[in-house]
Amino acid sequence: MLESYWQGLLDLQPLDAMHFGDSSRNDQFRNTCTQAYRDEVKEFYLGYSDSLKHYDPKDMAEEDAISYQILKYDVDLALEGAKFDTWKIPFTQMGDPTNKLSGNIVLAMGQYGSGESAQPFHSVKDYYNWLKRVKGYTIWCDSAIENFRKGIATNYVLPKALVVKMVAICNGLVSNDVTKSIFYGPIRNLPVNFSPSEKDSITQAYQEAIWDDLNVANKKMADFLKNEYLPKARVTSGVEYLPNGINYYKYCVKRWTTTNKPLEDIFNTGLNEVKRIRAEMEEVKQSTGFTGDLNAFFHFMRTDKQFFPFTTASQVLDSFRHIYDIIKPNLDKYFVLFPKSKFEIRQTEAFRAASASIEYMQGSSDGKRPGIFYVPIIDPKEFNVTSGMESTFLHEAVPGHHYQSSLQMEDSLLPSFRRYKSCGAYDEGWALYCESLGKELGLYTNPYQHMGALSDEMLRALRLVVDVAIHSKGMTREEAIKFMIDNEPISEDFATSEVERYMAIPGQALSYKVGALKIIELREKYSKQLGKKFNIAEFHKQVLNSGSMPLMVLEEKLDKWADALSAK
Repeated sequence: MLESYWQGLLDLQPLDAMHFGDSSRNDQFRNTCTQAYRDEVKEFYLGYSDSLKHYDPKDMAEEDAISYQILKYDVDLALEGAKFDTWKIPFTQMGDPTNKLSGNIVLAMGQYGSGESAQPFHSVKDYYNWLKRVKGYTIWCDSAIENFRKGIATNYVLPKALVVKMVAICNGLVSNDVTKSIFYGPIRNLPVNFSPSEKDSITQAYQEAIWDDLNVANKKMADFLKNEYLPKARVTSGVEYLPNGINYYKYCVKRWTTTNKPLEDIFNTGLNEVKRIRAEMEEVKQSTGFTGDLNAFFHFMRTDKQFFPFTTASQVLDSFRHIYDIIKPNLDKYFVLFPKSKFEIRQTEAFRAASASIEYMQGSSDGKRPGIFYVPIIDPKEFNVTSGMESTFLHEAVPGHHYQSSLQMEDSLLPSFRRYKSCGAYDEGWALYCESLGKELGLYTNPYQHMGALSDEMLRALRLVVDVAIHSKGMTREEAIKFMIDNEPISEDFATSEVERYMAIPGQALSYKVGALKIIELREKYSKQLGKKFNIAEFHKQVLNSGSMPLMVLEEKLDKWADALSAK
């Protein structure tokens, strides 16, 4: 049943299948904007909801019981989410194609079509697979416009600030010179083993697809958003102003935190964390001998020339490689599980660097595509070394997302749906928890890097406050931006992109701190319970060795481990 569920999911989400290394659907593009598709999805989950009633987890082995719990959680959550009208907002400015509620498939198509992402371009079949996918995309664009119009009719619309960014993204994918289009990348890199006639045929087909399909669809979307949708977009920032908005936000919080925490509890936790981290920042500031207040220190870190030492992109990338070299000797003390997947540090492609942040892209299960730590570098002379380089590497790369997602994907004993599963609070909670390991792994010895790490932690604490306030307390975009700038050393541009991200994906920003605090809580709990029996490397193994799961399932699993160890 679990394998049937997984294959059914991939049928519904062929773009995800490609990311997971399954090439059998690489020519497919499902039109997710139709009522027929939404009905199909609902029937799919209802079917598995019925199937699960025939099983009792009490009669199962441990991993089977965990599979049951995770699947039931996913099915119940999907059916609950189907009650909301999120289909009236087909995409936002955010470039996360795996986010079903508010990802930007338009931007994702630029990544795929560039030839530098998950869409493969190795064989003649690969090249024609993409052309079929393009046809599906153009149909999807027309349906998306109709859904946006239905949103206008019912006041279910995006904030104006986000729509402006979406217009720019769509226009950025239109090129008057076919050979300079981002979608021409695969033609510039045609495999040498293709015959001359194959190369000619493919080149002509791609030129026609770019000119007649992609340019037309993306320009039509840009014009619609600018001329028809933007004037009807809302001036408010939070989803509480949408029809049934507050209930939708509570659902988003549940979805991203995998908890039933009340909004007020999350908000107050955020305020307390901001206060605690700010006190630590004061201590670090004093250790440097800086005499001004904390905001003056933030300004100093944002602007002083000593923090901008780079002149080339290679120097930036080499600095991250040096961080990796520092932690390597210490990893054996804290981990017994290590991924087999290869790992690379790369510069983000130019076409998306302006709207991208430092990120990790998971490798493929067949090992052909490594895990990649992407660093956007628009101008290396403006790359600030105090921007939390060390903490960011721990979070996005090693031992954060690379360890967690690779170990999970490589575990062939897990059911397929668990090998590739993502739970926001677990995934991001683990990655943020890894930032707290900095001193133990040999980092944060420089006070400015330590301050950068505290700034990163502050960002996640501020998210608890700002996300809840935007979506349930009437906080405006501008108020949120000011609140963030006042509490950490970030630029207005960065604060703006962060706040607009929270506006686009309600609740997602909560997953980091909620998840990390739970892992820290469990580490302290078992350290006290087990005493000398507690081993940090074994604890990390237990957190990682069953893959991503809701926090409540994780705690139950770890409680059983600790109780069994206590009894020995």
